[in-house]
Amino acid sequence: MDKRVIDIAEDIKEMKIRGAAKIGRTVAEALKIEAENFSGNDPKEFVKDIKKTARYLISTRPTAVSLENALRYVLVELGKAYKNGENVKTLKIIVSKASDDFCENSNLALERIAEIGSKRIMDGDVIFTHCNSSMALGIIKKAHRDGKKIKVFADETRPRLQGLLTAKELLDEGIDVTLIVDSAARIFIREADHVIIGADAVTANGAVVNKVGTATLASIAHEARVKVIVAAETYKFNPQTYCGELIEIE
Repeated sequence: MDKRVIDIAEDIKEMKIRGAAKIGRTVAEALKIEAENFSGNDPKEFVKDIKKTARYLISTRPTAVSLENALRYVLVELGKAYKNGENVKTLKIIVSKASDDFCENSNLALERIAEIGSKRIMDGDVIFTHCNSSMALGIIKKAHRDGKKIKVFADETRPRLQGLLTAKELLDEGIDVTLIVDSAARIFIREADHVIIGADAVTANGAVVNKVGTATLASIAHEARVKVIVAAETYKFNPQTYCGELIEIE
């Protein structure tokens, strides 16, 4: 296995690479790296190596739905080409293209969600956000770039304190943001017009799985009659929940 793939896996495991969307794009790129550096000529061995790499990457964050779905996207295209009897050179091209396509679609989803979500934000709105979601931040940034004057409350999001990353990112964008302790959410929610969060996974019945503290925040928002907006791409959907499987919580 290529050393760069091993390094990527370790970075995901140690949360140096974080965020569901970024993890998905990164593992797709990892398969591309492994494919490009495969030195054999046997298509069967090539497929075996790519699948082994995918299993290794899944083991880093077994509950990350975006990770598994990103790998599945690439593996499905590889499987089709292998069944058609393609040689290793062609299979490498297929894996590389599938990886690039996934990353491109992921970035397009971010832009599209930001565009749609920002239309729900009015000039002068106050937004409450949790954790460090690229989807939620994309909406907030788009609204700001459209000239809307907004204010953001970002909670710490213990125990990993991803809220600090969110606060810094919004400050760098020139957005008025206040970092608050998690336990103060009930106080500050009274000033909010929206809660905007991302999702780690979405189940068949529409339930959302996200960072610890999300359910508490959603309950507080419901009590205060503040709308909660969940920004998520389709590859956050967990197909196993169709069959009644439960999502394991990290």
